[in-house]
Amino acid sequence: MGEATNLLNVMNGALQALSSGEADFNRIISEAKHILPKITNHLKVLGEKGSGFRPRSDAGVQDFYELRDRCLANGTLFEDPDFPCDDTSIFFSKPPTKPFEWRRPSEISTNPKLFVEGATRFDVVQGELGDCWLLAAVANLTLSDQLFYQVVPNDQGFEDKYAGIFHFRFWQYGRWVDVVIDDRLPTCYGKLVFLHSSTQNEFWSALLEKAYAKLHGSYEALKGGSTCEAMEDFTGGVTELYELSEAPENLFHIILKAYERSSLMGCSIEPDPRVLEATTPLGLVKGHAYSITKVKSVDIATPNTSGKIPLLRLRNPWGNEAEWTGPWGDKSREWQFISEAEKAEMGLTFDEDGEFWMSYKDFLQHFSRLEICNLSPDSLTEDPSHQSHKKWEMSVFEGEWVRGVTAGGCRNYLETFWHNPQYRITLVDPDEDDADNKCTVIVGLMQKNRRKQRKMGAECLTIGFAMYQLNNPESLPKPLGLDFFKYTASVARSPSFINMREVSCRFSLPPGVYCIVPSTFEPNEEGEFIIRVFSENKNNMEENDEEVGIGEVDDRVKLPDEPMPEEVKANEKIRELFKKLAGEDMEVDWMELKEILDYAMRNDVPRNQPDSTGGENLLTSLLTQCFGNICRDLPLNSLFETKNEGFSKDVCRSMIAMTDVDRSGKLGFEEFRQLWIDIKHWKEVFKLYDKSNSGYLSAFELRQALNSAGYHLNNHILNVLCHRYASKDGKISFDDFMMCAVRLKSMIDMFKERDPENTNTATFTLEEWVEKTLYS
Repeated sequence: MGEATNLLNVMNGALQALSSGEADFNRIISEAKHILPKITNHLKVLGEKGSGFRPRSDAGVQDFYELRDRCLANGTLFEDPDFPCDDTSIFFSKPPTKPFEWRRPSEISTNPKLFVEGATRFDVVQGELGDCWLLAAVANLTLSDQLFYQVVPNDQGFEDKYAGIFHFRFWQYGRWVDVVIDDRLPTCYGKLVFLHSSTQNEFWSALLEKAYAKLHGSYEALKGGSTCEAMEDFTGGVTELYELSEAPENLFHIILKAYERSSLMGCSIEPDPRVLEATTPLGLVKGHAYSITKVKSVDIATPNTSGKIPLLRLRNPWGNEAEWTGPWGDKSREWQFISEAEKAEMGLTFDEDGEFWMSYKDFLQHFSRLEICNLSPDSLTEDPSHQSHKKWEMSVFEGEWVRGVTAGGCRNYLETFWHNPQYRITLVDPDEDDADNKCTVIVGLMQKNRRKQRKMGAECLTIGFAMYQLNNPESLPKPLGLDFFKYTASVARSPSFINMREVSCRFSLPPGVYCIVPSTFEPNEEGEFIIRVFSENKNNMEENDEEVGIGEVDDRVKLPDEPMPEEVKANEKIRELFKKLAGEDMEVDWMELKEILDYAMRNDVPRNQPDSTGGENLLTSLLTQCFGNICRDLPLNSLFETKNEGFSKDVCRSMIAMTDVDRSGKLGFEEFRQLWIDIKHWKEVFKLYDKSNSGYLSAFELRQALNSAGYHLNNHILNVLCHRYASKDGKISFDDFMMCAVRLKSMIDMFKERDPENTNTATFTLEEWVEKTLYS
């Protein structure tokens, strides 16, 4: 049992380190492996073989220009280690059904080009992968040179500085990501298998698809999807979804405005579950993604009527003869009633190129779904062709739902709903052409990084949002509290809570001040998000949250001016204990301070019991899984029996640092007396909110508790505090609350000392900053 005893010692030390927030699991596992080398093969660390995770490249972020220069200097062609040319980059769920051979364009064509006569929507032809949703977005992308070359940089090719390396840029949750690939492409019997150009020696579209596949982990990851997701990744825009069976009366007006703002648009027909991509009698393909490339109301004159008729130009990404054969199709007689001048202005052609016109009425009747990607205002600033186009005004914020703090769930959970992040938006001017003097607003709420986390079991959260009008905004608190939501109905909300990457909706609202509350459906679901608001005229958006600072102490926790007789007696005993421990220098260090505080508060606040979701459970699981039968006979429960050991050493050390003016590492009695007042004050705050006398606060109560203590914090700081001091299930122990209060007071006092004029700015040298932050 010698090794087992050593193992218990290792785990006991690990538990102590865990409780103090200093756990080093790499060291723990290393020591455990050293003790029992025969069973180390059962341990799987992130990135090791057999762990289920692909190792991360040591190279970090790939720099296209640096890698290209290195290859040119060495006379080699680039081979991407992060996206290997093997079956794992194509399929992850099953082996491929045919042999794939990865070839460079020069091995496929004798004269490879990135572009042949530029990039057009006709360069996009679908291969064997079910990613027509992506192709429709790519076809739309070619309609704007600026948008296109933002995604497909034109500083690369097969001539000058060719080194077998290319790069593409995609928008990912508020930032642009540069994705580097080599130019080896999957082929079968010498032909490209997936997306390709109709021109055999043109390769931009195939390389773009490969980069997008790398972004998502594999080609298979691109099977099935929504055109809006790709359109957003190409543009940074926000997408609206419309079910055409429930189309609003002004939908054509919406489509026309979207076209005027260079929005990308895609549409599709509900698929036939029995037939893959079945064709309708009028030539449309079910379950297939089409792109809308032009919107126009044309003048028509027939023997019986005259006027304007709304038309749409659509394109099938197959780029072939599979076109609409109904009214206004290529061979339709309706075109004889349109003037030649108008036909020329429309750019009308009748080729078998997959592009066709149809009436808006037929569009509503034959298509099922419409997706509109509204571009951000920065997308069109440099393209001369878009100088006359209108632009959206946009506001954007990043946020986070944190268990017990800002993950309050939907309005069904009224008690916690108000804890969600809140955003205040002011709409000043109505739309220019709105007869009702209202403002068009598009709100998009997008959760971040869920697709990348799928292999770790994460799926999209069910998300949505609600909007509330603030009739007297200056008289309302920030953030809005429980009472506001209890008695106020929303004026707008997302159509539903849905488990998609983004939920968005268009609203028409009168000018005024509104509060948007994004949330998950259930409380305590954690995730990151960005929220974007588009409007036709300028909007002012800000977080509806508190300003960080010091406020009034809650009357309920204020200490009386004159202490009660029993408190005077208790204070005298504490003074005597201080003198006894302090010795001749009349100062105490952190260990002596701990003795005083443990004695003074031994019966005052209930201490937390072992937490069922805490570190002891984690270590028990680690022991059992790693060391199997050996641990079965060990007294594991006794290892985790915890005693009421009072204040932790870290809290006591931080208390010393907070009050130690001369940086001696000790406190004199006057310093201790001031500290004791703070401690009694924070103790009363804790007891006020620990209504069940459990020794814990709910993290949802932390904002109110700190407000009562005189500190005002915003969601960003509350999230950080709960990441640092709350348990896994959103509880804060008395010891952790005290540590939180001590650190908060120390940091604010440190800042205020350097900001006597209250400018919200303080200056420190590096030496001063290191000294003050380390000794706190």
